Amino acid sequence: MEALYDGEEASAVPVKHLNTCDRQPWPQNPVLTTKLADIPFLNLDRLRGFIADMLQPKDMTARSVQHRLSGPAASLLLEKITPSSITALQNYHSTLSCLLHPGTGGIVDDTVITRLGPETFYLVTNAACRDKDLAYLKEQIAASPDSGHIDWQVLDNWGLIALQGPLSAEILQNALVAAKATDLEGSEFDLQALYFGQCKHFIVDVPSAGAEPAPIMVSRGGYTGEDGFEISIPPLLTRAFTEYLLEDAGEAKLRLAGLGARDSLRLEAGMCLYGHDLNDDTTPVEAGLSWVIHKDRRIGGGFHGDGVILRELKPIKEGGTGPARRRVGLIVEGAPAREGAKIVTANGDEEVGHVTSGCPSPTLGKNIAMGYVKNGLHKAGTELGVLVRGKRRKGVVTKMPFVASKYWKQAAGTSPG
Repeated sequence: MEALYDGEEASAVPVKHLNTCDRQPWPQNPVLTTKLADIPFLNLDRLRGFIADMLQPKDMTARSVQHRLSGPAASLLLEKITPSSITALQNYHSTLSCLLHPGTGGIVDDTVITRLGPETFYLVTNAACRDKDLAYLKEQIAASPDSGHIDWQVLDNWGLIALQGPLSAEILQNALVAAKATDLEGSEFDLQALYFGQCKHFIVDVPSAGAEPAPIMVSRGGYTGEDGFEISIPPLLTRAFTEYLLEDAGEAKLRLAGLGARDSLRLEAGMCLYGHDLNDDTTPVEAGLSWVIHKDRRIGGGFHGDGVILRELKPIKEGGTGPARRRVGLIVEGAPAREGAKIVTANGDEEVGHVTSGCPSPTLGKNIAMGYVKNGLHKAGTELGVLVRGKRRKGVVTKMPFVASKYWKQAAGTSPG
């Protein structure tokens, strides 16, 4: 495991920034500049594979930051700053969670946490929150009585390739075979045995990279609602392995997808985008993310903002407060509703919320949106109004995801579902 995230400690700062890229980065992010991505809807179907993101250096338009947290007190820190049951997380399994503000329980950022060992964790956060997240983590580690037993590294310049779609497993399996990939024990591996929320390390050999065989980490999941993978990969291999995937699969099976494509897909999947659907003033309960607060944490608390969050989890009739507002999905008639559009009662008498994300759904052929409304107006089928360009449009509260997810889950065992 150490070989995967090996690096030198940066001087004069308590956080390690692993920056081992010794080749010139791409002048521009290929996901943004490719001719395919210039046509926003060209790759929006859910019939093939697509690369929805290819992140590399921090000075490019990256969307994620990768971290490694380890040491005897790593899990204690994570259980303080998130509402997740870190102690119950198995090795090589992941969970979606939220970094929380002390006192208020507001969401600093959403994150995916993966356990790589007894006290070794891999975290992915949003690059748009990079400065805030780094300051937050630095502060939280410093405030911990066990700060001397926590090692935090930022994996600068490491790539994160988001390979998504129904053909993604076939594409990646073929590429791994062609790249003579083995797991860390030297054995071949069938991706059919890797389920949603799990990860696996492989040693790959990509001749075009001009580098020795190197370890990558493959996690099954993603940000589109489709079956797919996120591949954490060393800087020297990021570009070469992305090109290798595209060339090996061919355009009929795999294409690049731009940010517009990714945003439409994640909205169809009912997934939040930080800075839009989530922010510092929103709690996990308001955001419809109560499921990240595991059962034992609801009983014992012990995380930032637990006083607020645990009261919101309980309805008023049971002695709680319930949330003041709730995140909902909407089907909007007429023109699409965009971020900031006001949500009103069906007759327009009262403003009851606002839209945080919205677009035409290429899969459904309808206008979909996500937003917040007053508690009590969140039930599916509730008719509301949405003000679009000064005109009130009918909006119907709809269960999310708008498009059913197709994750490869162990419970199903034989097919995505």
